[in-house]
Amino acid sequence: MSPPPVHPAQHIVDLGFGFILSGALATAAELGVADRLAQGPRSAAQLAEEVGADASSLYRVLRLLASVGVFSEDAHGNFGLTPASEYLRGDVPGSLRSAVLMLTQDIFWAPTGALTETVRTGKNAFDRIFGKPFFDHLASNAAAGATFHRGMSSLSDLENGPIARSYDFSACRQVVDVGGGHGGFLIEALQASPSLRGVLFDHRHVLDEARIGAAGLSERCELVEGDFFQTVPSGADTYVLKRILHDWSDAVCVDILRHCRRAMAEGGRVLVVDTVIPPGNAPHGGKVLDVMMLASLPGRERTEEDFRKLFAQAGLRLTRVIPTPAALSITEAVAA
Repeated sequence: MSPPPVHPAQHIVDLGFGFILSGALATAAELGVADRLAQGPRSAAQLAEEVGADASSLYRVLRLLASVGVFSEDAHGNFGLTPASEYLRGDVPGSLRSAVLMLTQDIFWAPTGALTETVRTGKNAFDRIFGKPFFDHLASNAAAGATFHRGMSSLSDLENGPIARSYDFSACRQVVDVGGGHGGFLIEALQASPSLRGVLFDHRHVLDEARIGAAGLSERCELVEGDFFQTVPSGADTYVLKRILHDWSDAVCVDILRHCRRAMAEGGRVLVVDTVIPPGNAPHGGKVLDVMMLASLPGRERTEEDFRKLFAQAGLRLTRVIPTPAALSITEAVAA
């Protein structure tokens, strides 16, 4: 028997309380509750002693999370893992613990609280709150930067394989992953296409933690230090921009795309891996992410037509949009 439909008024109230769930999820992740439950159910009192928390307060948070399927609670008040909370463990493949800690830290939380100001002025409140733009703040705040980069790696690890396998790289000779971070996506692409060679292009402090060597791909992949606002490595036939353009204004994106257009070999292509917001008002993760961008960064999520216009200004032509099993799509462009 299906549950009764939620009254429209209750739906509005539930949406208004959404931030409470985010806070509870962040608390469970920060305290490492899921790791403590890996050996079996425990009471809130046992968990509180292990993680250094107040038992009554912890119980109330876990009871809320159990009500939405993150944990389970038995008749004796013992909490256990569910398929969802398995992803909060820090020691399992595909862990999203770092992603939760990233998404719920103040670099996103605080500017979202000032969203009305942003909508009124058209300028996000991040600079006012933190004293400098988003990425400058991460560069100057080691703890925030580390949380962000670990969280992005966590999210990327979940999606890199399915996205890389959604594109046929067999006709490609060399791919440059522009701003490719620790190399998670490039590793998946190289493993899927044995004849492909790669270039991981990013800042030195990012490349210092690259995983190319650990993946046994050093002979097929070069690490190149640089700044994609200035230039990108030349001569490759494929340039990947994964979760890059959505961080920046249209004008900045056009400059980045022009660098790729000038650098790529004849017959080359640019692959933009970002959400592509579909027409209509159906739920889509890109719409949530777009408002996060509005609150904290100068960028946005884009529609297919938005990408078509960006490409045209950069001397490129959109050829196709390839859906993937992840929330992101691959938007392909060639020289116009």
